[in-house]
Amino acid sequence: MMRNDQSEAEPQALDPARTEQGEQLSLAQRGKLLRERAHRLAREPVAEESGERLEVVEFLLGSEHYGIETSFVREVHPLREVTHLPCTPPFVLGIMNLRGEILSVIDLRKFFDLGEPGAAELSKVIVLRCATMEFGILADAVVGVRTILARGVQGGLTTVTGIRADYLKGVTREHLVLLDAGKMLADRRLVVHEEV
Repeated sequence: MMRNDQSEAEPQALDPARTEQGEQLSLAQRGKLLRERAHRLAREPVAEESGERLEVVEFLLGSEHYGIETSFVREVHPLREVTHLPCTPPFVLGIMNLRGEILSVIDLRKFFDLGEPGAAELSKVIVLRCATMEFGILADAVVGVRTILARGVQGGLTTVTGIRADYLKGVTREHLVLLDAGKMLADRRLVVHEEV
């Protein structure tokens, strides 16, 4: 017949009358040990940094990390077939069929004059939208979604010049370039209205 002795299986460190080595404690030592444990348990957890948080989709353009607020992102879709359009600026990659909807695709590298090649086989299209405008932007890869503190974004960087500076909200400590999607969606420079 087997004995069911649970007291031997339980760790003795939880017993306030014994040390981890199994030594018997005096009443004063037990009280001190219990007070220390209570003090450790009563400590407030380390508070996270407070402030407004921004949820962003992080993506790559060349070797740089960019972010766009998720409130402007409808979806992320792999780049498949793109139909190139004549008489459009070089930054317009073309149009794509996204579940029956025709969507224009913008190559930000060309728009920002970053001078790197256009679409690659593994490129992603981040579909941006607001009430009056919708288009896709080309990304080399989508890293994921992350949350950043709004006060951690530094604006007005003098190292960023040209058209890219117009759409820049700021840069984080981790060198994530945060783009102003609202400004991009409202800017008439991205609207091609040309008759042939």
